Amino acid sequence: SAGLTDEQKEFQKVAFDFAAKEMAPHMAEWDEKEVFPVETMRKAAQLGFGGIYVKPDVGGSGLSRLDTSIIFEALSTGCTSTTAYMSIHNMCAWMIDTFGNEEQRHRFCPSLCSMERFASYCLTEPAGSGSDAASLLTSAQRKGDTYVLNGSKAFISGGGDTDVYVVMCRTGGPGPKGISCLVLEKGTPGLSFGKKEKKVGWNSQPTRAVIFEDCVVPVGNRLGAEGQGFSIAMKGLNGGRINIASCSLGAAHASVLLAQEHLTVRKQFGEPLANNQYLQFGLAEMATRLLAARLMVRNAARALQEGRDDAPVLCSMAKLFATDECFAICNQALQMHGGYGYLKDYAVQQFVRDIRVHQILEGTNEVMRMIVARNLLQG
Repeated sequence: SAGLTDEQKEFQKVAFDFAAKEMAPHMAEWDEKEVFPVETMRKAAQLGFGGIYVKPDVGGSGLSRLDTSIIFEALSTGCTSTTAYMSIHNMCAWMIDTFGNEEQRHRFCPSLCSMERFASYCLTEPAGSGSDAASLLTSAQRKGDTYVLNGSKAFISGGGDTDVYVVMCRTGGPGPKGISCLVLEKGTPGLSFGKKEKKVGWNSQPTRAVIFEDCVVPVGNRLGAEGQGFSIAMKGLNGGRINIASCSLGAAHASVLLAQEHLTVRKQFGEPLANNQYLQFGLAEMATRLLAARLMVRNAARALQEGRDDAPVLCSMAKLFATDECFAICNQALQMHGGYGYLKDYAVQQFVRDIRVHQILEGTNEVMRMIVARNLLQG
């Protein structure tokens, strides 16, 4: 809580309490049974967590990017997988709020902010458009006042269970300037879904391919102008990188506490593990790396909120550093548990599994390095 305002400390406390009471007791069950905890997320939405940085006139909380980071870190201590989905949902609601016209904002945002309806973000494709987002192939051909959408998206969080799909598609020529953004609703003829993927972690949110076969979408469902889609996607991902880094902070935070407790309770060679200096040093390093990552994420969140020119590269740095460091912290916490850490009765293994994918999504960490290097070399 160091450096936070009284208001931010209150948001944080509310989120920590919700995570402890409404999420942590069910985290293992949601993982094992692959439950998408709709009602729990709707309870979170009643606290303002369904549209955290969406404007208040359409039901959002109107909070800052730093406020959002603080909230997602706290929620993630209760269930990283569920919080990570909520971060994607929030990103979609923000895209509609920011780039939609007044009719679109009032049509979509209130039900998303209340989580009466849930949203999915559709960018990655199975044929190779993931890190190389500008090469996407899903096409939308203009026919009068509609678009006819064909193609497919891969690894879509919430796919099949969610109600609103923010889709990046090609309405023009090759490259980023030919991409536009359409909003589809579940039930649109021609919209279908692949099988539910079996994943290492993130099991409290379904992941499926999203398939478009001659989907007719009104032009009135396009966000922004034709050709603006790539810019919308990238601006959304800057925030998404802060969000997912914040979820990583929460998992690492929880794992440090679990390791601390285990070292105090568990005995080896007649004394608590906490008396072992090697393990003491390891715990100290974990806490130090967690604090460094947190400061980096919060610095990037402030830059994004202020609209600074260096915000995209700071978001990339924060995502790279926090997701790498926090995975290492969770993994070290598991190691400190010894054999117990590998049992599903102990929460630390779930944090390890859930956090691993954060180094891949919202732009792989290899792509984050490319963004940072390009920024440096361009002067």
